[in-house]
Amino acid sequence: MSCFAIHLLSNPMVGSLTHLTPRSSIPWRPTASSPLRRGQPRRHHRLAISAASAEVNASTTTAAAVDFDFKSYMVSKTAAINAALDAAVPLAHPEPIHAAMRYSLLAGGKRVRPILCLAACDLVVGAGGDLVALAPAAAVEMIHTMSLIHDDLPCMDNDDLRRGQPTCHRAFGEPIAVLAGDALLALAFQHLSDPTSYPAPVPAARIVRAVAELAKAIGAEGLVAGQVVDIESTGLDVPVGLDRLEYIHVHKTAALLEASVVMGAIIGGGTDEQIERLRRYARCIGLLFQVVDDILDVTKSSQELGKTAGKDLASDKTTYPKLIGLEKSREFAEELLRDAKSQIAAFDPVKVAPLVHLANYIAYRQK
Repeated sequence: MSCFAIHLLSNPMVGSLTHLTPRSSIPWRPTASSPLRRGQPRRHHRLAISAASAEVNASTTTAAAVDFDFKSYMVSKTAAINAALDAAVPLAHPEPIHAAMRYSLLAGGKRVRPILCLAACDLVVGAGGDLVALAPAAAVEMIHTMSLIHDDLPCMDNDDLRRGQPTCHRAFGEPIAVLAGDALLALAFQHLSDPTSYPAPVPAARIVRAVAELAKAIGAEGLVAGQVVDIESTGLDVPVGLDRLEYIHVHKTAALLEASVVMGAIIGGGTDEQIERLRRYARCIGLLFQVVDDILDVTKSSQELGKTAGKDLASDKTTYPKLIGLEKSREFAEELLRDAKSQIAAFDPVKVAPLVHLANYIAYRQK
């Protein structure tokens, strides 16, 4: 079942702010019982919410996946990605622009998108094959950082905090922040398309296909499209519908997550069938990522998130909790998680373990 066939409700009610729980309350677990959209009862798993469970919960997977050391995996992959990013953006002349690029790019973050890229490549190539995907992994993190810099600008969300530190335009001024985002966008495609970025020769056709995948994901058919519709939908007198909200998040958030996974599989030489399975998985976790973001925005503090909490409500943006309530949002997230795992169930359980655990991590993360 495609994740786009499992809309949250067949007869959705528009939620109100009374559905939201205080930020001090964060029990992400489904209600004891609730109806499926087809009217059938279903059982729920009790989902423990803690940083530890976010890393080790794989109760719906095979024993091989349960034994996977996800924490060590994340530490090692994050270190490799950070080293690649550091090397790709040295401090050079003119110093202000390079300093601003490094400030935002190396400020930390979950590195979910580049790690998904590495994991997808590793799946189709085999153990250690993910090293060939460091170039597209770094490129996708540059694009993601660019989108954050621009999203935080006064003309957009006008935010002051990102990744636990002042936003780029607060630290360097608005003109340099705009240019830093532009420079990261250009550098991402330079890095992705340059054959010398790869530790071993990669067929040119794969690189060209990866470039096209990334370009489509962030342009007027992807991230930019979602951003535009998000702007148009903010502050309306009547709430937007679920279809429009899904369109925003599928394009603004999920498209880049999808490209991250698909590029890894392309560069690794995956078959068309493997790539399509991974694409469906990525679409589900991409939407899941945003649903969880919406939940955290109203259940966590700014200090816990490392960015401004409650900003969507303050700017009158439509979110899943605002539209359908917090509990229904949690149920939708649970559906998306199950569906994502079903898309990759046919892969070897040992090789696919990182992607299974990354789906859990996205679902149960606390920031």
